[in-house]
Amino acid sequence: MRVDAALETTHLMKVPEIARDLESLGYDGVYTFEGPHEPFMPLLLAAEHTTSLQLTTAVAIAFARNPMTLANIAYDLQLASQGRMTLGLGSQIKPHIEKRFSMEWSRPAARMREMVQAIQAIFASWNDEVPLDFRGEFYRHTLMTPMFNPGPCEWGPPPIVLAGVGPKMTAVAGEVADGFMIHPFSTEKFMRETTLPALAAGLATRGRTLADFEISLPAMVAVGNSDGEIEQAREAFRMRLAFYGSTPAYRVVLEPHGWGEVQTELNRLSKTGGWGEMNSLITDEMLDAFVTCGTPHTIANALQTRYAGIVDRVSVNPPAGVAHETWTEALSKFTR
Repeated sequence: MRVDAALETTHLMKVPEIARDLESLGYDGVYTFEGPHEPFMPLLLAAEHTTSLQLTTAVAIAFARNPMTLANIAYDLQLASQGRMTLGLGSQIKPHIEKRFSMEWSRPAARMREMVQAIQAIFASWNDEVPLDFRGEFYRHTLMTPMFNPGPCEWGPPPIVLAGVGPKMTAVAGEVADGFMIHPFSTEKFMRETTLPALAAGLATRGRTLADFEISLPAMVAVGNSDGEIEQAREAFRMRLAFYGSTPAYRVVLEPHGWGEVQTELNRLSKTGGWGEMNSLITDEMLDAFVTCGTPHTIANALQTRYAGIVDRVSVNPPAGVAHETWTEALSKFTR
């Protein structure tokens, strides 16, 4: 199980130092996400200032862009990092695509399938020097002149991984992508009963199995040097779970546990501004289902035991209050 960390920063000029520190701790990779800042520029700086870290967008919002722009950026980062780039894409939800990005939303699973296929066709036109002739329902790419062709990449095109929650998008990842990023709002039960079967079904359409595929999880992890610190870190996830649980699309995660009606109430409270009340709906049982707890000396074993046979990569950020040397030792306990 490889270990990644979020490359979080409020200023691009801080990225080189943060990336070097994460590499020195012993992380295998870093990832960025589309939040207050865009996800690609930090990875260029990380590529320049590290030598071994895998660099991933987790995620870039696919439907806020088109296949050609995504292909261009990811290909350039693959070249700059000498083969360490992974293009991670997610769909977001309809309100954000239409109201925040002013882009079109329709049939997200079908659109994402075609988005990935279009990017792969563009990569093939550059790296394998085949004519660009992609004609789909949502995207059409049929022109690639020498002036706009970067040519073959020594390290090949970057892999594409998808993020998702529901079985439709998960199956699409198995069909067309190189890997899958499980949403942090996922329990072990949901992963084993819904995520893995959906991935297997998608993979089977191309004669592949889970052994041909990389699965990652940005885990919810509470680490501390004492029981009190662990409990404090665990408690901090209660609001985050309430926020995720209020999203109708994530109800599918709660229903296998019999918590479906909690989602209905969380959604209602989110619309009336009842954020304080939402916390009280997240029980200790729910926290235990989502959050893995431990000390720096036990967290590696706890994560590997919980997610054995499910994920190949897990992300765990350096916990506050844990010494550099102690956390380096903790990371070394993960079986690569």
